[in-house]
Amino acid sequence: MRRMVVGLSVISIILAGAIFGFFYAWVCSTMWGLDQADPRVAIKAMQAMNASVRNAVFFPAFFLTPVVLGLTAAAARYGGHKVPAFWFAAAGAVYLGFGLILTLSVNVPMNEALAATAVPDDITTARQVWQDYSGRWQFWNQVRTLTSGIALALAGYGLARLQP
Repeated sequence: MRRMVVGLSVISIILAGAIFGFFYAWVCSTMWGLDQADPRVAIKAMQAMNASVRNAVFFPAFFLTPVVLGLTAAAARYGGHKVPAFWFAAAGAVYLGFGLILTLSVNVPMNEALAATAVPDDITTARQVWQDYSGRWQFWNQVRTLTSGIALALAGYGLARLQP
């Protein structure tokens, strides 16, 4: 049972780290770069990136992280590791609420609205569209990045608390 818990713990860390890294990359480079570009280019680029992110590589980290964290918590609890189970469950709850659900309820609707927007030919109008989108989107991305990092740290702590 311990091997299964450790194996699930490692998978949990990998998935939580992958989604944290994904969100973090948007914070520290992607959005800053788009903010520096011609807003018409930024809008088109964001539309393309949002359309391409729905893929089999992104799916496990985004959708399966809370599932695997929950399974890890359940296996740890069943295996008599109550303290680690708590930390994995906490990690799963944090990511579920402030990573996955936040994304589906805030960032995705914003992305869909941007996807439905025709890119304005006029740079002034395009700049306004981009500024309205980017600032709000980045705020919520920073929230999900921070909380995904917290979920990763909680899972790491759970792994560290596993006793032989």
